[in-house]
Amino acid sequence: MNADLRKKIVTVCDRKIAQKGENVGLSFYAFFANRNDDPATLMLAATWWIETHKLDHFEKAIKIRQMVVDGL
Repeated sequence: MNADLRKKIVTVCDRKIAQKGENVGLSFYAFFANRNDDPATLMLAATWWIETHKLDHFEKAIKIRQMVVDGL
């Protein structure tokens, strides 16, 4: 995962946690616009989420944020 995607994930997770609390869940689609305007980065996130870590469709934002910060 590249540095720009990591930064975007942390930013989105921080915003969602601030808005809805530490129990808020999200999917990897939360990091992208409603239209598929960046398919290469979407595939990076999907591969990291689904293939690499075998995460459920929805995960706690706090968990995802920590995984990204820890470099997993």
